[in-house]
Amino acid sequence: MRIVVLVSGTGSNLQAVIDAVAAGELPVEIAAVGSDRPDTYGIERSSAAGLETFVVNFKDYAARADWDAALLDAVAAYEPDYVVSSGFMRIVAPGFISAFEGRYINTHPALLPAFPGAHGVRDALAYGVKVTGCTVHFADAGVDTGPIIAQTPVTVLEGDTEETLHGRIKEAERALLIQVLGELARP
Repeated sequence: MRIVVLVSGTGSNLQAVIDAVAAGELPVEIAAVGSDRPDTYGIERSSAAGLETFVVNFKDYAARADWDAALLDAVAAYEPDYVVSSGFMRIVAPGFISAFEGRYINTHPALLPAFPGAHGVRDALAYGVKVTGCTVHFADAGVDTGPIIAQTPVTVLEGDTEETLHGRIKEAERALLIQVLGELARP
């Protein structure tokens, strides 16, 4: 199974995938890692692991539609079975969703449908939930509204800050992503 992973930040989920593949625990080929910014640690991690990388820098395009088209072309060139959005902080265009319908996977630091959007951990803490978690789902044209593949609950501890809770959620998210990719890769 060939995947393209999209990142915007540190790529901690990506590193978990790289490590699982290298250890022979995940029967996946990482065809490439792409980013919307040239200065991400996720791209640095990928290069260090010998993976092919590409950047479709959002700032290099005068029109959003041009960036959308360039991202679609860059990802499609690798002919992935699945595209994994792992901390990719851009909403992709409907054309991208259509091109990879049912094959575009997103991770989210909350138990969807609760707390969608960029601040799931902060929103869960502000609401006062006792349990939150992480979700791996198929992305659709909405914001964190696609069909859920799997979820893992994470208990909110007394005194949790956004940082401490997010750290535990990221641990659960990495394990869940590896599990989901493994299940998708095995016929």
